[in-house]
Amino acid sequence: MRQTYSGNAEFPPMAQAYKQVSQVVKETGLLQRARWFYLVVGAGIVLALGGAVTGFILLGDSWFQLLIAGALGIIFTQIAFLSHEAAHRQILSTGPANFRLARILAGSIGMSYSWWDSKHTKHHGNPNQVGKDPDIQVDTISFLETDAAQSRGLIRLITRKQGWLFFPLLTLEGLNLHYIGLKHLLTKKNVKGRWTELGIIALRFAIILIPVFMMLPLGMAFAFMGVQLAVFGVYMGASFAPNHKGMPIIDPNARLDFFSKQVRTSRNIRGGWWATTLMGGLNYQVEHHLFPSMPRPHLAKAREIVRDYCAANDVPYTETSLGRSYAIVIAYLNRVGLAAGADPFDCPAVAQFGRA
Repeated sequence: MRQTYSGNAEFPPMAQAYKQVSQVVKETGLLQRARWFYLVVGAGIVLALGGAVTGFILLGDSWFQLLIAGALGIIFTQIAFLSHEAAHRQILSTGPANFRLARILAGSIGMSYSWWDSKHTKHHGNPNQVGKDPDIQVDTISFLETDAAQSRGLIRLITRKQGWLFFPLLTLEGLNLHYIGLKHLLTKKNVKGRWTELGIIALRFAIILIPVFMMLPLGMAFAFMGVQLAVFGVYMGASFAPNHKGMPIIDPNARLDFFSKQVRTSRNIRGGWWATTLMGGLNYQVEHHLFPSMPRPHLAKAREIVRDYCAANDVPYTETSLGRSYAIVIAYLNRVGLAAGADPFDCPAVAQFGRA
């Protein structure tokens, strides 16, 4: 059953928790930059891109090109992880340098950094809090019963089965991210770096679309782009969804201390180095929310500190397997979807005979 923290919720006195844990983390040196790690990761991505381009050229007019398209979807997601880390000032020494890097990396995969940064900053400040976390606002998928109950038409039908439809719908998320980013850049006022982002995104699409549609037959070219976008969307969604979906929802009027709010609404994924590589460090979501600027390779050690502190102070610390997290997300979305009500295409007569 989903847990909700109301405005009258009472918690153990944790006002000093974050200060105490932060002190240990700083003394351990876990907030220091990890430049060599990111140099190696960056070099690996460049080599992977080079291999994909080489494969694309060598394969020519072949349906095996769809393997290259899938590989590009994976590579672009890994670039998205680096953009996320740069936006949190994890990679370079200064904030401005990190932000410039994040903008370039985001644009190179067709996303708007300014749109994402505004949205993600609000999420970090108020994870899973109603009315404050944009990540639980309705967008085809409803994360709250109140939103599900207000769905209409085709969206209502989707909402009723949204748990089972979640991963199929993610195949469209790559296209959705491109659309939202461009819409933000073209319609919002006072967007910092608007023309820089538009220029990078335009260059990115030219570099990809021109060779694909010049070298491949039309049908194969569209299939190539479809596979690339589908893999990118599924990989992105599958990496971010386990972090908070199905965790406690916070009432808009609830007042929680920073430590409790971040730990109680976040879920870690077991697996060690392979999960860290696969999810770009998002598997240590608790530690990432407590220390957003902590570089990826230091999160595992921070986990030991935070987990021990939570155990000593009776604070719930959630950690599960990747497969189990997906099962939790699907079950949670299906429970929320029940609020959408009965299927308008259900036939009362059939229902009556079925009960007879």
